[in-house]
Amino acid sequence: MRNVRTGMAVGLVFAAFGAWAADESPSARAPRFAPLTYDQLNVYQKPLGEQILKVSSVGLGGPYNPLLRSPVLGQRMFDLLYYLRWNSSLPLRLNEMAILLTGRLWRSQVEWYAHAPLAIKAGLSPEIVADLKAQKRPASMKPDEAAVYDFVTELSTKHQVSDETFARARQILGEQQVVDLTAVTGTYVAVAMLLAMAEESVPAGKEPPFKPGEP
Repeated sequence: MRNVRTGMAVGLVFAAFGAWAADESPSARAPRFAPLTYDQLNVYQKPLGEQILKVSSVGLGGPYNPLLRSPVLGQRMFDLLYYLRWNSSLPLRLNEMAILLTGRLWRSQVEWYAHAPLAIKAGLSPEIVADLKAQKRPASMKPDEAAVYDFVTELSTKHQVSDETFARARQILGEQQVVDLTAVTGTYVAVAMLLAMAEESVPAGKEPPFKPGEP
């Protein structure tokens, strides 16, 4: 199943990340991190660049653009993201839900733009995605989706998880999935920070998911 999951999704996600490379920053000024081509990479960056390009049809973009400036860290992040996206014990539908919750809390245009369609493709209902975007608790969640919603929301906003929420998540998901859920949530906070710091935006000509002044 994981091989099918990888084949269905890997090109889409990394292509979405790569598409930001040629885009402009939110303002009219020069980008904080100029887009890099493979030929511009130094001897320390090229091994990472090669791995990115194997799964990306559009270049070295998204969080990898700044991460290439710190190639040892970039390699570690690439490996972690690869595990969390393609080898996690958490079902892809729930994995994407956690990423959307994180992206919405951080108001990350790029994370939401990239992962909302992937979440729907993975089986999360469009109604749930719309409610998450509107910062509403979805009314029609399955038990495992409700467990993920409560766990990620509490951990992200209260910086702790209540005994009741933890017990329910462990009962429904199991211990390994709870750990992987925590890891994907924290990792995509780091991705959101990288994207915000680098002022990455959605591809030129595309509508940002969150409008100016929208909470």
